[in-house]
Amino acid sequence: MSRLFGTDGVRGRANADLTPDLALRLNIAAARVLGASDRRPLAVVGRDPRASGEMLAAASAAGLAAAGAKVIDLGILPTPAVAHLTALTGADFGVMVSASHNPMPDNGIKFFAAGGRKLPDEVEDAIEAAMGDPAPLPQAEGVGRIERSTGPVEAYIEHLVAVCPNPLTGLKVVLDPANGAAAGAAPEALRRVGAEVVTINDAPDGLNINDDCGSTHMGGLRAAVVAHGADAGIALDGDADRCLAVDAAGEVVDGDAIMAVLALAMHEAGTLRGDTLVATVMSNLGLHQAMGAAGIKLEVTGVGDRYVLERLGEGGLSLGGEQSGHIILADHATTGDGTLTAIMLLARMAATGRTLADLASVFTPAPQVLVNVRVTDKSVIDHEDVRSAVALWQAKLGADGRVLLRPSGTEPLVRVMVEASEEPVAQSVAAELVAVVEQAMS
Repeated sequence: MSRLFGTDGVRGRANADLTPDLALRLNIAAARVLGASDRRPLAVVGRDPRASGEMLAAASAAGLAAAGAKVIDLGILPTPAVAHLTALTGADFGVMVSASHNPMPDNGIKFFAAGGRKLPDEVEDAIEAAMGDPAPLPQAEGVGRIERSTGPVEAYIEHLVAVCPNPLTGLKVVLDPANGAAAGAAPEALRRVGAEVVTINDAPDGLNINDDCGSTHMGGLRAAVVAHGADAGIALDGDADRCLAVDAAGEVVDGDAIMAVLALAMHEAGTLRGDTLVATVMSNLGLHQAMGAAGIKLEVTGVGDRYVLERLGEGGLSLGGEQSGHIILADHATTGDGTLTAIMLLARMAATGRTLADLASVFTPAPQVLVNVRVTDKSVIDHEDVRSAVALWQAKLGADGRVLLRPSGTEPLVRVMVEASEEPVAQSVAAELVAVVEQAMS
């Protein structure tokens, strides 16, 4: 059987792959693995606004209470807010019901350990194994209770305001929260630290999350930034753990460019611990070159912000992230936080008086082509013909290029990524590799 947990919790089509029954059993198991053994465990539960989140959050809370945990229902909150409140409340663990950037029909469940940190693989495996535990559930006074939190959004906003290094006065920003969990918190936080904020896609109705908006569909934001004469645009995803940006001319500033800007700012301020940035194998060769030129070391992990987080913790480092916009500022958050990232990026603009385009110009990306190939079996990447083709093209490209094939952790896709010194070369190599993958499936 395949592993239930992917790169970011358990995810699938709501009420098909991910049912209330599965949510119930998963959370009973989580309470047994993550809960305190000498007292009643405390858990917090949050969700994004997609319609299926109502039933799945209720089932999750029911499972936790059935296992004897005290449950605080946080309601609709961004993922990083749930992580923050897991730590702030002293909870034994936190639960977030969200499929992040995925379309509305999907949903997911992810867990935070005490302190708001993501779980290592072995703990997720223990939760999955515990789902088969036949031990009886507590009864009578042993059953847990569920209470609704008051003011969780305000506590999160106060945290964001407190860590902003300087006012954003004078900056006009267009914000696209993707009709998601940060539709209320993100604009309020940005306004409180001094920015003039124009919002789009800020009316979640349970069905429109990530629908042609947010960090996965940035056309509307690009147009809005130009139309409003804004200094920058900020795109979040449905649970607001990602941030991508747009400069005043409507050009996208991706996660690699954001990391380059923040790394240089922290290097200058002496807060980039170890003078090291942590990124994943998906980050562009241009980021390696920019960091090398600045005297900053770049460490590389596997794909997934959880692996970036692990390396940050192991090395006592302060900054890492992904090209997709998961940026971890470890001095202020235990997970990727799109609104926090936006505040720090905009604060750099305000402090220096430089435009976003100027700041981001330190990073010149190598031509990169990324193609998602829908597959029925993600192990096709281990097919002999596929492996041979990857090795052949990597040898041909040499130091001027890079080839990477990896399975998506959340969708039935194989991601084909090719970098080369010239875009037509990258396009051609990617097309050949896609054809090899498709042929290997036939």
